[in-house]
Amino acid sequence: MSTLRGARDAPITEDFFRALSRVKHIHEDVKILLRTNQQTAGLEIMEQMAVLQETSYEQLYRWAQNECRGLTQETCDICPVLTQSMEALQDRPVLYKYTLDEFGTARRSAVVRGFIDALTRGGLGGTPRPIEMHSHDPMRYVGDMLAWLHQATASEKEHLEALLKQVTLQGMISIIGTSVASLLITIEEMHILSKKMFFNSLSLHASRLMDKVELPPADLGPTASLTQTLSLLREVLASHDSSVVPLDARQADFAQVLSCILDPLLQLCTVSASNLGTADMATYMIEAHLDTLINEQASYVLTRAGLSYIYSCVQNPDQGPLSLLPSMDSSSVKAAMVQFDRYLSSPDTLVMPQLNFLLSAAIKEQIFRQSTELVCRAYGEVYSALTSPANGYKDPENLLPRSPQQVQALLS
Repeated sequence: MSTLRGARDAPITEDFFRALSRVKHIHEDVKILLRTNQQTAGLEIMEQMAVLQETSYEQLYRWAQNECRGLTQETCDICPVLTQSMEALQDRPVLYKYTLDEFGTARRSAVVRGFIDALTRGGLGGTPRPIEMHSHDPMRYVGDMLAWLHQATASEKEHLEALLKQVTLQGMISIIGTSVASLLITIEEMHILSKKMFFNSLSLHASRLMDKVELPPADLGPTASLTQTLSLLREVLASHDSSVVPLDARQADFAQVLSCILDPLLQLCTVSASNLGTADMATYMIEAHLDTLINEQASYVLTRAGLSYIYSCVQNPDQGPLSLLPSMDSSSVKAAMVQFDRYLSSPDTLVMPQLNFLLSAAIKEQIFRQSTELVCRAYGEVYSALTSPANGYKDPENLLPRSPQQVQALLS
């Protein structure tokens, strides 16, 4: 009795749980007295035990809540008494939930602080380096953040398992179900927000094209801003095409990307050419459109011939050995090369539908020839990267049976 009626801030020990268990048994056993002539005594004892139980659970809840509140370090030790407390508090679902909420708040604070430190300070002694150091490389930047979150999730799972290792299966299912639902909602919200920010950035980039319109160069070729934006468009489409997003969702995104970029580009070309003479204007507009079609045709071929994802990985050498990247193992590369070989056997089959609307056979031939040169150049870069020992492929000759010269000969 004295153990259960200790001071409000008294520590919880094994004796507390033994006493609480004894009170629970007395409360159950006293029900037998209610079936005898000792009903009055039975009711008094039952009432005393009920009051003592509630007082004990309140004390246990305050102690467990205070313990959870202090678990704000990146690594935390869950003491056995706290684990035992969570098991006991299952008998009082409201107190149990409030204690879990306190634990969640403390761990959230620790994870957020650890994430900010990883972004801005890095590890102890500067190793690993701050993630922000790679903010110039979006793939590496996002990849490092996701890697940190993956590691943090595994650590938090261990902490939660240590806290709840004596909790019943039903209690665990309830907690996990709620946590998974919250996580899925959070991920979906992040996806929607990220997508909105991406299209806002793309629209802002397109709108800024008109802030400073460049005059066409003397050879009436594409301006620097036009070339840069087309390169950006190609990278966006290639990156998105290699994602695991369903085809119908990708097509809808493609349409939105094109609507954000192409209309401002056409307007840019028109304004840029407005001060030219009639003949120069017509020549420049044809050149601008030709450059767009050539780049789009090359991107179309690389995507459908299986080289788009590999080429985008090759363009980012700071990611480490290519063979260690997702979907860049030997079997995946070999499958992509089989697909590329099918293209080499009949290159005329991979032509953008839009080119069929061109009436000029000469212009169509020019687009086809120059886009093929871009494809050959891309294959040459892929070949050099995959045959480099630094990228860790064994027997690269088996992965790439054709040299860049052979590919160029087949496509010429």
